[in-house]
Amino acid sequence: MQPLNAPPRDPAPSRTAYRIHRLWLTPMFRAMLRIGLPVVAVLASVGWYFSNPQNIENLQIKAADIRRSIQERPEFMVKLMAIDGASGEIAEDIRQIVPLDFPVSSFDLDLTGIRNRIEELDAVARVDLRIRPGGILQVRVRERVPAVVWRTDQGLDLLDYTGSRVASIGSRADRMDLPLLAGAGVKDAVPEALALLATAAPVAGRIRGLVRMGERRWTLVLDRGQSILLPEAQPIQALEQIMALQQAQDLLARDIVAVDMRNENRPTLRMAESAIEELRRIKGLGAGEQ
Repeated sequence: MQPLNAPPRDPAPSRTAYRIHRLWLTPMFRAMLRIGLPVVAVLASVGWYFSNPQNIENLQIKAADIRRSIQERPEFMVKLMAIDGASGEIAEDIRQIVPLDFPVSSFDLDLTGIRNRIEELDAVARVDLRIRPGGILQVRVRERVPAVVWRTDQGLDLLDYTGSRVASIGSRADRMDLPLLAGAGVKDAVPEALALLATAAPVAGRIRGLVRMGERRWTLVLDRGQSILLPEAQPIQALEQIMALQQAQDLLARDIVAVDMRNENRPTLRMAESAIEELRRIKGLGAGEQ
């Protein structure tokens, strides 16, 4: 009970309480207390925890254990490698350059690196890799198809239609089914060589090979010591003219050593020595009769 002589109680808040109340009504202050203060406390705790190197090391070990436990789950393990589209020799080469120790986690497989290593094989044109259900690394290989035999100073190489090397062979007899090319710069001109061989189809049985001369033009070599010297520019058109004469007049059945088409304005026929001697004899008989 309030004494009779006591001053009446002032219901208004004190100055300090009033200021605190006004500050609490400020949205920024309330946000700082509700969000900022807990965040600062959390950051301070985290900073204190990570200030100890031992805590960092323990956390890294724990994270590595968790990651490894996930990666080594059975559904992520690769148990074997299956190779499709490759011959036995190429498949063996692939297994040698990709020495995987199965089982291995799919997370540890560098598929891009494996693909690049396999595509370094001369006989491989393209490789597709994927991990099939059941833990199988599927390797689909598209091999290069040999199109020609290229004779070099080092031996005999098989090239595909683009001029890419496929493999080496020990003897021409190993691939008599493929045309023979010789000379420097052949790898860059295989498509043109194949087009020339297709143009020379009427005498295909007589073709012995194509020789690249000076890395700029071709000479078609036939049996019986005959050859067709083609120009640097438009060799296919020049060979078409020869084939037309062959079909119309059986040109190459005559006693001719070479057909020189290098000068389009003056094609030249080189006769055999026996034909020249016979021509001289005929001319001599004609002169005697006169």
